[in-house]
Amino acid sequence: MTGPEQHVTGPEQHVTGPEQHVTGPEQHVTGPEQHVTGPEQHVTDEEAVVFNCFIQNSHKDTDQQHCTEDEPLLRDNPRRFVIFPIQYPDIWRMYKQAQASFWTVEEVDLSKDLAHWDNLKPDEKHFISHILAFFAASDGIVNENLVQRFSQEVQLPEARSFYGFQILIENIHSEMYGMLINTYIRDSEEREHLFNAIQTMPCVRRKADWAIQWISDTKSTFGERIVAFAAVEGIFFSGSFAAIYWLKKRGLMPGLTYSNELISRDEGLHCNFACLLYSYIVKKPSEDRVKDIITKAVSIEQEFLTEALPVDLIGINGVLMKQYIEFVADRLLQDLGLAKVYLTENPFDFMESISLEGKTNFFEKRVAEYQRYGVMSNTMNCDFTLDADF
Repeated sequence: MTGPEQHVTGPEQHVTGPEQHVTGPEQHVTGPEQHVTGPEQHVTDEEAVVFNCFIQNSHKDTDQQHCTEDEPLLRDNPRRFVIFPIQYPDIWRMYKQAQASFWTVEEVDLSKDLAHWDNLKPDEKHFISHILAFFAASDGIVNENLVQRFSQEVQLPEARSFYGFQILIENIHSEMYGMLINTYIRDSEEREHLFNAIQTMPCVRRKADWAIQWISDTKSTFGERIVAFAAVEGIFFSGSFAAIYWLKKRGLMPGLTYSNELISRDEGLHCNFACLLYSYIVKKPSEDRVKDIITKAVSIEQEFLTEALPVDLIGINGVLMKQYIEFVADRLLQDLGLAKVYLTENPFDFMESISLEGKTNFFEKRVAEYQRYGVMSNTMNCDFTLDADF
């Protein structure tokens, strides 16, 4: 191989630099105009594939660059390292709301749960175990997407602040689910089975695989992936949250149900944040494409609940759970600015009342502390002053 002209020679082949002549017995491929001539064309299948991939990837990179430049969320932002002045107050407000909702696993008392767990029926234990098995891995999947994709792609410091805090709180969720499984499941083999549910439980693996594929997907747009992970946190979690609220309605397992209130509130905020960012996307996916993503998630979640809930339990069964998933999906579609698909009513009236009650109790506990620190008060006042009293 020589310098400027870069000759690579084989038995009958010369590849040269500026004009890029590829010659065989009767063949010439030239550079700028890319003529392929010769009565006997000897281009191997492998060479053709490589050449076509190069051309396709060049076009794809150019299209991706243009797409990024058109999107305010993704456009290169030289000021992304500095938060102030706030340019997107609604995004910043959600970040401050997430801060005000912070909690740790040490706040959850599990001392009464084990006695309740021992008194559950085998079918009820089966149901709750499946739910905890999915939850144990799900927050790690969400975090993988945040670390590998969203927090690198989005260039707004306000949104990056939210994603950074979300990563923290998802880790707390994972820690909580691990503690719950360790507390309830005494048998070490069963514990391992639940902790490795992505490998050991097909119904959990299908949900995980669907979410993971969006992380590695290089062809889908940012808008499509925002919708997909809104579906993960808004649909894949919703049936399991409802099942644990069902236990609360019966006065069972106060530690599990309290942690469920905290986590479901967090995930609701994460889903709302995804919808807020989606509203800023200029080139949104088509309505049909969004509905295709949502309905696929619904189908997978309904299949999971069918396997997790093989028998009807008092106050909850497979039919009602499927209806509830459709209701949640319609609500998500509306939050994305689209029309409903299923037109299904909420079959679980206890979800609304318990959810509201839980939020009230949580914020009553926090009100003095957060008023003292002023986490949510006057979040947009960024003026520096030396007039404070000490």
